[in-house]
Amino acid sequence: MSRCKGCGEEFKWIKTTGGKNMPVDPTLVMYWADRRGKDKICTPNGEMISCNLDGDPLAASGVGYIPHWATCPQANQFKRKRR
Repeated sequence: MSRCKGCGEEFKWIKTTGGKNMPVDPTLVMYWADRRGKDKICTPNGEMISCNLDGDPLAASGVGYIPHWATCPQANQFKRKRR
């Protein structure tokens, strides 16, 4: 595992289906897939899905990792500037 240079929390790397490395929080969480969901989840196989992170546990779509940029209080310090 790695440590975030911004907040000091541990995170792990997942390779996305697009071939990029994504920093994610290390704990698996349940998610409910929803194209208009306010959250994002990275599945263990690297697929990014729009979802909600609360709902009926019996109706969960699966488990995945929350991208670290969604929970890191220092995430803005790492955003790249657009050209």
